[in-house]
Amino acid sequence: MLKGLPVLFVLCFAGLLSAQTPADSILKKVTPQPETMRTYYMVFLKKGPNWTSEKTEETAKIQAGHMAHIQKMADSKKLLLAGPFMDNQEIRGIFVFKVDTMEEAKALTDEDPAVKAGRLIMEIHPWYSAKGINIDPLKE
Repeated sequence: MLKGLPVLFVLCFAGLLSAQTPADSILKKVTPQPETMRTYYMVFLKKGPNWTSEKTEETAKIQAGHMAHIQKMADSKKLLLAGPFMDNQEIRGIFVFKVDTMEEAKALTDEDPAVKAGRLIMEIHPWYSAKGINIDPLKE
């Protein structure tokens, strides 16, 4: 009975190998077509060289400017999503932009008073997602 066990093991292992598909092939099969997808730009806002958790008149002024800038970008329909992370780590928040280029996302983030003051720095990544994504806070 034990003589057939190695043969059975080899056959099972060969079956597993033939059932596996390389990740690239899987991605090609499940990646939606460009007519249903678009590139957005996700910005991670991180603690900058002038970051402090201290609340001062100056940090309050910068924060107010930061919030006003977020509202301005949202009103322009270029900013889809923004918000802070609540775990008090290096990454402080995110922006998700619906713009045509990474340069435009960078320019919008560069205008943020918290970035200008060095309280925050940015890390931008292109993000591929469904066209027409929308965050509607009134529907939650």
